[in-house]
Amino acid sequence: MNSGQGRTAATFFWRLDRDASLSDAKDLMIDLHTHSTASDGTLSPTELIQEAARVGLVAIALTDHDTIAGVPEAAAEATRQGLQFFPGVELDIGYTHGSFHLLGLNLKPGSPELASALTVIRENRTSRNLQMVAAIREAGIECSYDELIQIAGGTNVGRPHFARYLVQKGVAPSEQKAFERYIGNGKRFYKRRESIALSEALRIIHRGGGKAYIAHPLSLQMTFTKLDTKFAEWKELGLDGIEAYHSNATLEECRRLEKLAERHGLLVSAGSDFHGFQRPDRRLGRTAQNSEIEDRFLEGLLS
Repeated sequence: MNSGQGRTAATFFWRLDRDASLSDAKDLMIDLHTHSTASDGTLSPTELIQEAARVGLVAIALTDHDTIAGVPEAAAEATRQGLQFFPGVELDIGYTHGSFHLLGLNLKPGSPELASALTVIRENRTSRNLQMVAAIREAGIECSYDELIQIAGGTNVGRPHFARYLVQKGVAPSEQKAFERYIGNGKRFYKRRESIALSEALRIIHRGGGKAYIAHPLSLQMTFTKLDTKFAEWKELGLDGIEAYHSNATLEECRRLEKLAERHGLLVSAGSDFHGFQRPDRRLGRTAQNSEIEDRFLEGLLS
């Protein structure tokens, strides 16, 4: 980050610290959904923050799957780069329809209850991974869990690491094809892992000092009418908001989601879901249809 950007960010967060209006903070870009090598991203926490500074972000959340292991490193680099940093996490919620992920934003990483809950969740992930390894071996394909751990950099093994492994072994021509043919939901080697209930995930996030947002709600594969109903139910359970803006959606869809959030008094978040440069459709600080993520989404998070 150059010195001019650093002064802009510092001025902006000086205003935030004093509860001033965001209306005079223009052209500031943020990202509230990113991943590092602590889960299934390809940049280390330090590299992620450095890239965020390079592209001009003033605030970023690290939301790795089931872990906050990358938070201390990312937070330290964010301080060096002059970025506002939000510790976060992304949890897989047990649900029968679509893919249900929950973001915890602005967490207090020192929470012992949060750490304990994440340990159990990671154990469930490992159990699922071993079932997938067994399924691949039963199909006559060599599969070493030790190699998968190496691909993951010694961190949480997830399905993207299985995809890379299958490409390396010549089983699939690309990571996308690996998902489409073998490890996507319902595919040959897919195994569902034991996930936590929404009520439990909300309790974990809230006791960890954070706010809970449904990540990329369209992955629930519901109509907008159904989402309208479910948002009302989940608000009663304690849901704080939804990630209305996501790289996989159109701006029209995002605006419809934002209106539903407003209807139910839910906060609105926005993120890229950045995992690394292997996904050119997901860029730091950019969301639906490559639009910039505006700093206005910080207001509810910090309230």
